[in-house]
Amino acid sequence: MNESFLETFGWWIGVIELPVLSTLFWMIWNNRRYFESSLQIIKDDLSNHKVDVARSYAQTRDLRLLENRLTSHLLRIEAKLDVTALKTEKNSIEKG
Repeated sequence: MNESFLETFGWWIGVIELPVLSTLFWMIWNNRRYFESSLQIIKDDLSNHKVDVARSYAQTRDLRLLENRLTSHLLRIEAKLDVTALKTEKNSIEKG
């Protein structure tokens, strides 16, 4: 134990700290590159999915056709309800 504190400290830094810090820096650098490349792949997949959805999404003319069909069915139901309501009112007047 004749070594001085500075010699021991210098040995510790040279033998232990520098390799450990170098390894940590290398790991962080590689993880960052991996993260950035993975993020780019995710962005590309998302943009491809958006394009696919835009291609297969319902066309405006199809939506208009469906809306017209629903509207005509609803109007027929409304007309039937009106006729039923008039018959009910007529029957209640005749009984009353």
